[in-house]
Amino acid sequence: MASSEQLKALIKSHISRDDGHFYSVAMQMAAHEAKLGHGRLAEELRDMIDSAKTRLGQDASGKLVAIGSAAKPRSELANLLTVTYPAARLPDMVLDPLASAQLHRVIKEQRLLARIKEHGLSPRRKLLLVGPPGTGKTMTASALAGELGIPLFLVRLDSLITKFMGETATKLRQVFDAITDIRGVYFFDEFDAIGSQRGLANDVGEIRRVLNSFLQMIEHDQSNSLIIAATNHAEILDHALFRRFDDVVEYHLPTPPQAIDLIRSRLGSFAPKPFNKDGLALQAEGLSYAEICRAVNDAIKDAIMHDQNKVQWAVLSCALGERRLISNKLAQNNKNAPNHAGSSQR
Repeated sequence: MASSEQLKALIKSHISRDDGHFYSVAMQMAAHEAKLGHGRLAEELRDMIDSAKTRLGQDASGKLVAIGSAAKPRSELANLLTVTYPAARLPDMVLDPLASAQLHRVIKEQRLLARIKEHGLSPRRKLLLVGPPGTGKTMTASALAGELGIPLFLVRLDSLITKFMGETATKLRQVFDAITDIRGVYFFDEFDAIGSQRGLANDVGEIRRVLNSFLQMIEHDQSNSLIIAATNHAEILDHALFRRFDDVVEYHLPTPPQAIDLIRSRLGSFAPKPFNKDGLALQAEGLSYAEICRAVNDAIKDAIMHDQNKVQWAVLSCALGERRLISNKLAQNNKNAPNHAGSSQR
């Protein structure tokens, strides 16, 4: 049976016309009923929600509309936003304790959004993710959307940033209008493209104007969406940005125990026996989460192609070694690349 808090959250989200939060709470109620063994009721609730979503989307404004189970960008926004409905969850990730605690706190505050707002407060929803490539920043955006049952919108910086004066700021305004219109997770990847420090040697006037516009828009944003920015180069971000975000979440290369947990989880039933933890930890040292996942996937594919139900230790070791060679080569290339003041490598 629905809790009193869920019922109040449903009514408040309906009054405020926050469809995204309304459906999120309704899906939580359906999931709760399913856990209680009320499968028929849970299925009926899900069918009602899907049917209601299908009826949404009378597009008169050229903005975002909901069609079926997904919100889709229309008109000019289709070039600025790419939408998905991720199935990822936080347990799918291997995180250090601090980052895990921060993200679970965000999810809890979002799920109790109505209760927090009753007291004139706002839940955490503006996050800055910083850390090396392949350490889980993009996966975090997917996991947060999956946990909350809301769409993930990737902001396409290649379409957002143009050479024409004033046009980029106008497009950014359209993105923030969408953030207000449809609740979702809005992900600005490689955020240093617009967030680098004003006054750097290679700074141009248009980017300064875009950064100033972003600072103003995120400062005044009062929507129910989550805004997530990610960068590999936190050191070049403008200092004024940091106080605009509710939390800064740091990502690092996995420790040996984290690497082992990731490999074991990724292998699943394909895990070789015996499982040589010490040898794997040595092979995975210095690799990112993404690199380890690619190596494990390569080993699993090899097993499948050879009609084997277990990954061969030698194949997995070789796959990790290949990823290490690629990683070292890229690191060397980056080290030898010209390092102009304020430049960033993506």
